[in-house]
Amino acid sequence: MKLKNLIMAALAIVALSSCKSQYELLMNSNNVDEKYEAAFNYFNEGKYSKAGSLFESLSVLTNGTERDDTVRFYWGLSNYKFRDYYTAETNFENFLNSYPRSPFASEARYLRLDCLYRSTLRYELDQAPTYKAITAISEYIIEDPTTPHLQVCREMLQELNDRLDRKAYEGAKLYYKMEDYLASRVALRNVLKDDADNIYREDILYYIAMSSYNYAYNSVPAKKKERYLTFVDDYLNFIGEIPESNYRKELDNAYRKAQKALGKDVTVEHEDMTEKDFAKERRKLLREERKNAKKN
Repeated sequence: MKLKNLIMAALAIVALSSCKSQYELLMNSNNVDEKYEAAFNYFNEGKYSKAGSLFESLSVLTNGTERDDTVRFYWGLSNYKFRDYYTAETNFENFLNSYPRSPFASEARYLRLDCLYRSTLRYELDQAPTYKAITAISEYIIEDPTTPHLQVCREMLQELNDRLDRKAYEGAKLYYKMEDYLASRVALRNVLKDDADNIYREDILYYIAMSSYNYAYNSVPAKKKERYLTFVDDYLNFIGEIPESNYRKELDNAYRKAQKALGKDVTVEHEDMTEKDFAKERRKLLREERKNAKKN
């Protein structure tokens, strides 16, 4: 029994060695037809790493021939299937520079974009690849607005832009988590200044208001009134824009505390106020701030 197992193991090793030797022989071969056929066999079998290496080796032998665009395209496609998107993107870019009118060019253009999209990083990390992907996808849509990949490209752009929105929002909110409320309010306002349509707009407006509230609450007595008035303005701005927000209860509570600190009636009756009413209230606050500034 032991002898039989040893023989079977030896045969398995020989078989593996034979396969490896065959691949190595192909890699070192200058027989274009044999190498070309083997590369496609590996590709069709799903052995994309070996197929890619053979197509890469073939590209030297087929350079300048009618097979070259096929070899170079499948070199990139093998790397794409192997999920080596960085290398595949380079392959497709070089292919398109050399063969912009190849029958494979249209697919190569889209696959290059998909490689760029798949090479992007989560929002906490460097977003340079995201900007590169957005630029390339946008140019592709402009150049070929009838592409069958239009909807997919739009979805890619939406996801990538949403990621940039989150990057900006989370970066600014970090100051709030650090309890640097003045810096938090400035940073969050700058996010909306740069992109008023940020998908986290509601959250940003909430943290702007809470930053000004906490900044006022933690201020020295001489500065509290002025800073609570800033919070009230942020509060009115928030509820004027998003009156049904899930943040409303918390902000109303902060507003009551601010009104109490300002020595005013503690009531919240803003549900039916119009935009003109909010504008009037803000003008009133500004007049109070100027009046207080003159006194001091």
